Amino acid sequence: MFTTRPTLQGTFGMVSSTHWLASQSAMSVLEAGGNAFDAAVAGAFVLHVVEPHLNGPAGEVPALFAPAGGTVRVLCGQGVAPAGATVAHYRGLGLDLVPGTGPLAAAVPGAFDAWLLLLRDHGTRSLEDVLTYAIGYAEHGHPPVENVGATVESVRRLFETEWTSSAAVYLPGGRAPRPGTLLRNPALAATWKRLLAETARAGGREARIDAAREVWRSGFVAQALVRQAGRPTLDTSGERRTGTLTEADLAGWSASYEAPVTYDWNGWTVCKAGPWSQGPVLLQQLALLPLQLPAHGSADHVHLLVEGCKLAMADREAWYGDAAAVPVADLLSREYNAARRALVGERANHDLRPGSPGGRLPRLPVFVATGADARRPARVPDTDGPGLAAPGAGEPTVARFPAGGRPSGEPWVGADGATRGDTCHIDVVDRWGNMIAATPSGGWLQSNPVVPELGFPLGTRLQMAWLEEGLPNSLTPGRRPRTTLTPSLALRDGVPVLAFGTPGGDQQDQWQLHFLLAAALRAPVRGGLDLQGAVDAPNWHTDSFPSSFHPRGRHPGGVTVESRTDPGVVEELRRRGHDVTVGPAWSEGRLCAVARDPATGILSAAANPRGMQGYAVGR
Repeated sequence: MFTTRPTLQGTFGMVSSTHWLASQSAMSVLEAGGNAFDAAVAGAFVLHVVEPHLNGPAGEVPALFAPAGGTVRVLCGQGVAPAGATVAHYRGLGLDLVPGTGPLAAAVPGAFDAWLLLLRDHGTRSLEDVLTYAIGYAEHGHPPVENVGATVESVRRLFETEWTSSAAVYLPGGRAPRPGTLLRNPALAATWKRLLAETARAGGREARIDAAREVWRSGFVAQALVRQAGRPTLDTSGERRTGTLTEADLAGWSASYEAPVTYDWNGWTVCKAGPWSQGPVLLQQLALLPLQLPAHGSADHVHLLVEGCKLAMADREAWYGDAAAVPVADLLSREYNAARRALVGERANHDLRPGSPGGRLPRLPVFVATGADARRPARVPDTDGPGLAAPGAGEPTVARFPAGGRPSGEPWVGADGATRGDTCHIDVVDRWGNMIAATPSGGWLQSNPVVPELGFPLGTRLQMAWLEEGLPNSLTPGRRPRTTLTPSLALRDGVPVLAFGTPGGDQQDQWQLHFLLAAALRAPVRGGLDLQGAVDAPNWHTDSFPSSFHPRGRHPGGVTVESRTDPGVVEELRRRGHDVTVGPAWSEGRLCAVARDPATGILSAAANPRGMQGYAVGR
C-alpha cells in the first residue's frame, strides 16, 4: 500500500516521537553511547520545550518499558490529588465539576520525578547530559510549530488580562510564536541550570539525580509551585480561585514502578498501565473481538470496532479509577466478554451500557451533558446486568451554564478541543534491546499561568475526577485521577517486540487498537511489521461516551472518520444509525511506534505524518 514515508529499519537504534527535535535529540543520546532510557528522558525534556501546548514538567507521564532481557514494567508518573482536594471542599465552592483550568485542577506534578527515577535506575548518562538539549532550545530558541502560535492566539485575551506571566513567555512584544522565528523560554533554561548548579556537589550520578528530585520536592521548585497554587487564578468556572497544593503534598509523593495489566491476543501479549489509566480499555476491546474479523476498513469492520469501543468505554466510566478496587480480571475474562460481545447488533447503539463483572452492580456518575450533547441529557439505560445501582444512577443533570452549554468566563477549554491541551508521545529502542513507550502530557501552557520563577505552569489532571463520593474515580486525596494517557508495549513469545502510542485523550486506545490490528494482521514489509502503513491507514473514533475532560460532553452515536474513508463505508455506517462526521483527510490518529525483531535484531520505526510534526529517526 502507499505510505507517506518508509518504515525505517536498522540495527543501532530507533526513535519515534511527536516532534522531530525531540526525536533527533534522543537519537543523539544513543549516538553518544546512551541507552533507550537515557534517550527517552532527553527527548522528553525537549518535548517540554518544543510542545509546550501539549505537555510540561509539572504534568504527568506513564511509560511502559522493558530492559533488555528483563520484564516489562510500568513507570507511573501520575501525581495524586493533594491532601486538601476533597469533594466537600470543591462542592463548598459551589462547583459541580473540577474546573478545566487553574490551580484547583492541579494534581501533584508527576512528570519530572518519573523521568529522573527512570534515568537513575535504568539510564547510564548524567543529569547534565540529558538536560543539555532542552536547556539549549529553551535558552537559545527553537522554531515553533504552527499549533503553538495557534494555541496562544486562542487564549491571547486571557494571557493579556489575567495570566500575564504566560504573556511574558508566549506573547513577547505582543506577538504569538510563529514559524520562521525563534521561541525562547529563558526562565525554563534558568530553572534547569539552577537545578544542575544546586546538585553539582551531590556525589555520583545516582546521588545527583536524587538530589535534583529533592530540589523539585522541597527546594526552590517546590516553593515556587506552591506560591503559584496560592495565587487567585481565573479558571473555567469564571471565578478567581486558589488551589490546594502544598509543600507537604510535593514532599510526600514520588514516581513508582508497577506491573502491567496484560492480555493475550492472536499470539501477542499486550501490556498496559492499570485502571488508574484508561489502558485496560485497549485490552477489553481486544477481548471483545470475534475470532474472525471483517475486512480491514470495511463498514462491518468499523461498525464492529466502534460498538466494541462503546462497551469498553462504558465499563471505563463505571469501573476504572484509583479510589476503589477495580475488577480487572473479571473485566478481561472470556465469559464476561462473550456476554458483552453478544450486545453488538447490526445497528449503532447510542446508550451507555456498563456491564456487571462478577455480578457486581455498576455505578455511574451523574453525568453533566454539555458541549456536543448540550441539548440533550446523556442516556443511561439499564445495563446488560441487573441494572445500575441506585446511588448516582438515573438521568444526568444539565450544567448551569449559559445557552449553548458554554461555561461563563475565560478561559474556556472547549469540548471540541479548540483550546484544551493535548499530549505527546515518544518511543525508543536501542541496539541492546531496551525498549520504552511513554506518553507525556499535562502542564500545558493553556492549563495554568506560567510560574514566573520557573517558566512552566501547573497541570490540570484533577479535572478527570468526579465531585461525587463513592465512585472509582471520585476526587480523593492521595489518589490518582483516572487518566487517558496510555502507552503500549507488545510481546511475542514473551519477548518485547513493539512499543507504540499516540496523543488524543479519549481517542488514544481507539487509534492504538486500529494501529495494532493493521500492524499485526497485514503483510510485512522488508521482513518486518508494516509500521508506517499501519500509522498512515485511514482512522476514526467515536465519542459516544462522556469525555474525560471538562466540561465532560458526550455525543451519543457520534463517529468521526477521515475523508479518505470510502464514501460507501460512510453511507453504510449512517444507514446503521451512526452519526458520522467526515473530517479532514489526515486528522485521526497520531501514532508513533518502534519495533525489534528478536530473531534478527533488526529495529524498525514509524511516525505519524498528520500535523506535519511527528518524526522517526534511526540507523
